[in-house]
Amino acid sequence: MRIAFQGESGAYSEAAAMRFDPSAEVFPCETFEDVFSAVASTKIGYGILPIENSIGGSIHRNYDLLVQHELPIVGEVMLRVTHHLLAVPGTTLDAVKRIYSHPQALAQCERFLHGLSGVEIVATYDTAGSAKLIRDQNAHDAAAIASARAGEVFGLSVLASGIQDFDENITRFLIVSRSATPLGDPDKTSLVFTLHNEPGALFKALSVFALRNIDLTKLESRPIRGRAFEYLFYADISVPRQDLQCARALVHLAEFARSLRTLGSYASWREPATADAAVQVAKS
Repeated sequence: MRIAFQGESGAYSEAAAMRFDPSAEVFPCETFEDVFSAVASTKIGYGILPIENSIGGSIHRNYDLLVQHELPIVGEVMLRVTHHLLAVPGTTLDAVKRIYSHPQALAQCERFLHGLSGVEIVATYDTAGSAKLIRDQNAHDAAAIASARAGEVFGLSVLASGIQDFDENITRFLIVSRSATPLGDPDKTSLVFTLHNEPGALFKALSVFALRNIDLTKLESRPIRGRAFEYLFYADISVPRQDLQCARALVHLAEFARSLRTLGSYASWREPATADAAVQVAKS
């Protein structure tokens, strides 16, 4: 399996790809857009994208990209995230004047960051990329929030460990591919739809699932560009697309939705039962 991910070696997306398939070949990309392009136009079969975090919430850019591209979702993986404050060897915490990381990582470590004084917080494109940045600059007055593996890759020291606001810090990743064939037996479906702006429209849309006892596990709205204050609605439902009740619900929804598209039907993540897998999570 060949999987494209956004970021440098040591990024959490890379760890998620290896968690899904420890034997996978992984390929770094500079941006999320590049991940989609790599899957769409090269021999790399899959791309992995963070979509939501239990502390920081949704990664909105990737919701937008799922609509802009025609790559179906074929799997998902959950990764427990432990953040570390990394610095060039010899740097002390008192000497740090700037801290770099991805906006999501910064949001997940707000309490730790608020406890520091006189430190500039700088958002970057990637956690591991931030580690690479301070390594390349040999910056003894800076630090990066990233994974322990990023510290190992770029030869950095750990100034503080487990600095996220909550121990239960879990990021959900989606796997996309050119082929719609799911990686496992599907029991979950993601879709996106738009509605007419009229009273009760969203209530009626959600009722098609409630009436059939279909569990709605995620609902997200995103603005439609060029149409002020109109929205796309993303939904995850705990039923495969080929299920008769799901098919009936989507036919019902299509009767009054302005648009409806299935983004993928795939297997929801199941935690590995092996001890090796548990060790892998702890080291991520």
